[in-house]
Amino acid sequence: MAEINVVPYIDVMLVLLIIFMVTAPLLKQGVDVDLPDAPAKVLDVNSPEPVVISVDKEGRYFLNTSATPDTALDSATLVDQVKKALSQKKNRPVMLRGDKNGPYQNVVTALVLLQQADINSVGLVTEPGDDG
Repeated sequence: MAEINVVPYIDVMLVLLIIFMVTAPLLKQGVDVDLPDAPAKVLDVNSPEPVVISVDKEGRYFLNTSATPDTALDSATLVDQVKKALSQKKNRPVMLRGDKNGPYQNVVTALVLLQQADINSVGLVTEPGDDG
């Protein structure tokens, strides 16, 4: 009587489980900010990984390409690290995540800093909202 040997399938499943457990924490983009809702288009999955600047409601800056993405950066360090990230890959999109509960001035100041880093195009990240 012939039986299917499922042991190799179980081995593959366990390896995939370990891979997903290791990579899942790496998928998080920066610190948690309460994003505003807006019915916007989703980014193309084939585009390169974006440089994401997060501004929390206290006006602190965080950068996803930083060695420590959960640590706040000062203005000069943010400009330098954004320039460095874009010098490695020129066509990376730059995205700004601003907390909806913080002052609008925080987002404007971040945009000015990105302008100082010679960034001409910045996308604003929002939560998907209702279409009506």
